[in-house]
This record gives sequence, structure tokens and C-alpha cells, in this order.
Amino acid sequence: MELMNRCSWVLDDELYVKYHDEEWGVPVHDDKVLFEFLILEGAQAGLSWITILRKREAYGKAFCDWDYEAVAGFGDEDFGRLMGDAGIVRNRLKIKSAIRNAKAFIEVVNEFGSFDSYIWGFVDGKVVINNFKSVAELPASTELSEEISKDLKRRGFNFVGPVIVYAFMQAIGIVDDHEIGCFKK
Repeated sequence: MELMNRCSWVLDDELYVKYHDEEWGVPVHDDKVLFEFLILEGAQAGLSWITILRKREAYGKAFCDWDYEAVAGFGDEDFGRLMGDAGIVRNRLKIKSAIRNAKAFIEVVNEFGSFDSYIWGFVDGKVVINNFKSVAELPASTELSEEISKDLKRRGFNFVGPVIVYAFMQAIGIVDDHEIGCFKK
């Protein structure tokens, strides 16, 4: 069987390959999935993405299958449960952030009708297609990720700096950063 050309950064790990081939850069318009990626990208701060991918299933269970309304209602008991869950990153600030971001997420949904309308509104619903030859050309952040980051922070979100937001934009397909030569281009 012929191997497909992939982006040069893809690790030789079945989970990572599946993520690249089936999800990364594919436009997402489902609020539940947008919430999932927002929380996972924040959890990833300072860690490798493969670490988060390996914990993704546990995150889904811990965060009520990404039901942002349920997560917004988490109290002290839920926080304690999450801090004791070895399946997720047990960082106090990241867990508090996920709960706080669920509340802010709901406010955005109430204002815009959906988080999808809000986040895709920054690009008028159109994917930003970049044509990088290698991972070395990929930016860590852009003016757009800085703009979105500032707006999210203004709305009460945290763990949404420009670098995290750019990774979020790549994950949900607002930005297509597959390298030239990748079969996904």
C-alpha cells in the first residue's frame, strides 16, 4: 500500500496520524465540538498535543461529553472530582479555566445564536488557506489570532492567548495550514 504524503510534523503515532488525516484543518461548525477544541487547546498549553490526544477520551467523560451547559454548572464537588481524575491534566488553573470558559461560551451563544456564528464571523465564514512548504514556516500566532484572543479575553475567557487561539483556529479549520505536498491540500 502506498503511503500518503502528510505534513512533516505528523508523528509516527496512529492516534496522531488519524487526527491529522481526519480532523485537523477540517472546518467545524458544531458548537459542542468547538467547545471541545477550545478546552483541549487550553489544556495543551505547555504540553505536547499528543499528550492531550491520548487524554481526549477521558476529557470527554470528565466534561460531560462536552456539554458546555453542564460544565458551566460545575461547582466545588465537580472541581474536586476533576482534580482527582488522572485521565486529564490535573492543573488547577486549567480546570478552573474550562469551567469559566463554559460560562463565557454560553454568553457568546446567547449573544450570537451560536459560538459557530461568533468564531467564523472573524473570517466571514471562509477558510484562510495558507501555502507553507514546511513546518518551519508556520507562525505561532497571527494578527487574526491576536484579535480573536483579545475579544475572547474581553468576554471572560482565559487560556486563550494568541498562540492557543491560532492552534484552535488550525484545529477547527478556520485556518488550513497543511503543507504543500500534504494529501490534505
